[in-house]
Amino acid sequence: MTATYTFDVFSSLDGFGAAGGDWTGYWGKQGPELLEHRLGLYSAEQRMIFGANTYRMFVGFLAQAADDADVRDPWVTRMIDTPATVVSSTLTGPLDWPDATLERGDAVDVVARLKEESDVPLRSHGSLAMNRALMAAGLVDRVQVTVFPVITGQHGLAPIFAGAADFDLELLETRTLDGRIQELVYRPTLHG
Repeated sequence: MTATYTFDVFSSLDGFGAAGGDWTGYWGKQGPELLEHRLGLYSAEQRMIFGANTYRMFVGFLAQAADDADVRDPWVTRMIDTPATVVSSTLTGPLDWPDATLERGDAVDVVARLKEESDVPLRSHGSLAMNRALMAAGLVDRVQVTVFPVITGQHGLAPIFAGAADFDLELLETRTLDGRIQELVYRPTLHG
């Protein structure tokens, strides 16, 4: 039996994973339900999978963040404490992350092997380019998109699905958090 792989991503309504300008973390729309739900997502045993760019970004954010910053929310701390695999052909160890393993090579090959070997579910937060490649290879079982009620047309950064293949999505779960944030969980299959 293979481990389930979830691509977990935050998004503006117009499909950006981040924003510049005066937008803050969570686009300033987080609330207690979102933060509690995110903490619950990381209570189950699982393994995080990160690409090199996302790993570098998280390490940079954490190094610069004050202890009370959004990047230090309890769910983020729990995510950091979750065993992780960083897939990279450019990084060298040791990694500045608790309980992280560096896997060199192509993400498709590494994740295919991890899905076969892992006794726990696999989850990736961010790592957009890597997850687009994993989706195209049929390795992503669930796409979990948390949609924040904003359009960042002028300041949107990191278009989540830019350059992705075409997919049909089967809606598996949906929930509303804090009366305004939508979480949508899909099973993707290549279109055509």
